[in-house]
Amino acid sequence: MSSPFEILGVDPGADEETIHRAYRRRVKDVHPDQGGSIPEFRTVQSAYEALLDGGREMESGSTDRTVDTTLTTDVEFVDYEVLADNGWALNDPDLFEKSRAAGLMGTDYGRLTVGREDPLLETVEQCGHSWPYSCRGGACANCAVAVLEGELSQPVNHVLPEDAIDRGIRLSCVGRPLTDSLKLVYNVKHLPSIADLRLPPRPADRRSND
Repeated sequence: MSSPFEILGVDPGADEETIHRAYRRRVKDVHPDQGGSIPEFRTVQSAYEALLDGGREMESGSTDRTVDTTLTTDVEFVDYEVLADNGWALNDPDLFEKSRAAGLMGTDYGRLTVGREDPLLETVEQCGHSWPYSCRGGACANCAVAVLEGELSQPVNHVLPEDAIDRGIRLSCVGRPLTDSLKLVYNVKHLPSIADLRLPPRPADRRSND
């Protein structure tokens, strides 16, 4: 069985920055959209998380989590572009009331149910919505959301700067719900604090991924 160091191609004792750069490189190489496979992609993710946790022993390809799979979360969301178009502030306490009163629907505003074991972005896509993303592995900020109420897990937490995390910014591609309900704004990838952490979209990606 390969070690996390071998999977990411780094030497034992590598610092976090070296591990982070190696992960960003490897996760793009093995991404299913780039000709890789889902098991290989998950193995790279697990290796990265293992090294950040101090090199704990990892089972190859393991994604086991101590999560009650019967629990679900009610997610209410609004598109960041709607805020810009209407002059609404991200920290407006009446943001969702205004969204409902404006009759927004579709990609602008909506609600869905997410299982506690399911990545948010994956469920969003299964429900027919198109949210921005690029790497799908927590290695960029393209899929970032601003969590205004509730909590979304952040297993890969070295992509976003600490100040962004403190303000509720999370990555929807790897984040899983931790609370009964979530209120969030998606498509926040152009916020000044995280804009430089985006990856360029692949040529085949939808325009919303830019």
